[in-house]
Amino acid sequence: MGMYRDLAKNQGVYRILFAQLTARMPFGMLSLLMILHIEQLHHTYGAAGLVLAAASTGQAIAGPITSRWMGRWGMRPVLILTSIVAATSFTIIGVVFMTIPLTMCVAFIMGLSMPPVTPAVRTIYPKMVPGNQLSALYSLDASAQEIIWIFGPLLAVVVSTQVSGVAGVLVAVAFLIVGGAWFIASPELGKVRIPLSRRRLGAVLSRPNVVISAVIELIFVASFAAIEVGIVASFDHTSMESGIVLVIFSVGSITGGFLLGHRTISRWSLPVRLGIVAFGTALTLIDQGALWLSISLFIAGIGVAPALAVLYTTVSATVKFSETAEAFGWMSTAMLIGAALGSAIAGFAVDLYGPVSAITMSLVLVILSAVVALATMRFAPDLRSGNASPIPDTEPVSVHYR
Repeated sequence: MGMYRDLAKNQGVYRILFAQLTARMPFGMLSLLMILHIEQLHHTYGAAGLVLAAASTGQAIAGPITSRWMGRWGMRPVLILTSIVAATSFTIIGVVFMTIPLTMCVAFIMGLSMPPVTPAVRTIYPKMVPGNQLSALYSLDASAQEIIWIFGPLLAVVVSTQVSGVAGVLVAVAFLIVGGAWFIASPELGKVRIPLSRRRLGAVLSRPNVVISAVIELIFVASFAAIEVGIVASFDHTSMESGIVLVIFSVGSITGGFLLGHRTISRWSLPVRLGIVAFGTALTLIDQGALWLSISLFIAGIGVAPALAVLYTTVSATVKFSETAEAFGWMSTAMLIGAALGSAIAGFAVDLYGPVSAITMSLVLVILSAVVALATMRFAPDLRSGNASPIPDTEPVSVHYR
């Protein structure tokens, strides 16, 4: 626990951590809200998966673009504009009955305008703590973000099943507005300026570790989306069991983050942590009762936050500071493409073959992510020193000879 006390000595670390968690709460609610709300209206998981995929695709496209905008126009203007458009679009989906194609269009606009909170805060972190504390901060961030996946799904299920899908959407909009305002008002956004990258959009993808981390995250997150759809479909619409099971999954992730967050990162860290997730996910196929799913997903969760922390730390340590926002924007894009593919495919799988097919698909995807991590391990940086600072930006210096 000493590393968390050391982090607290850096002014504003915990303030910005909790502000960005509140601002990102709607991200934890979005998948379940779309699944529950659209399924209630149109009575098909396939349609719900398509709407969620449209929203996630919009976010995926916007990720690196809005991240670059923050370097050009500043974080606050970009965050304010995107928050307004996203809140308006989300509200329309909640209160206006539309056909599936029209709902998909509005969801796509909502996705395009989702505030780039994650790239912003992960760009700020390296300027808030010394390099030897950065790996610990990313681990804490990965663990703390599970609060989103605890209270987000729980709120989504409770409000949507006990009140209405519309009420669930409006609660998410309230978090988007209030949490976004808190984050935007944080002093740290005014103290840190993202340098404008001199390279073209996408040039950061020439760095192998950015591409590898993004691919692994895409597959890994697709497995989450698939199992989420499978868990929701395994229980009755009016039951809270699906929300409780997913909360326990997140509790396992928080536990894993605190147990493994202090450990230095080697080239074997990612495959081992993904292996823990695969083992727990495999246990879910034994039985689909709420108790057994809770136990097996708690075990799987122990590897989740630590695995994500390795991915974030790897990206931070292998790019220039001026490229960090765009790099994490691409990571967000990978995450959202994974969520879109996982949700859409799992939704149709549930309609055709039942909930177990989505859970099986999740296991296959986790194993695939571990295989990719093993196959690309030689590219992974050795971070046992604990220093994960970005590569310093350098500029040509004019030298005048007499």
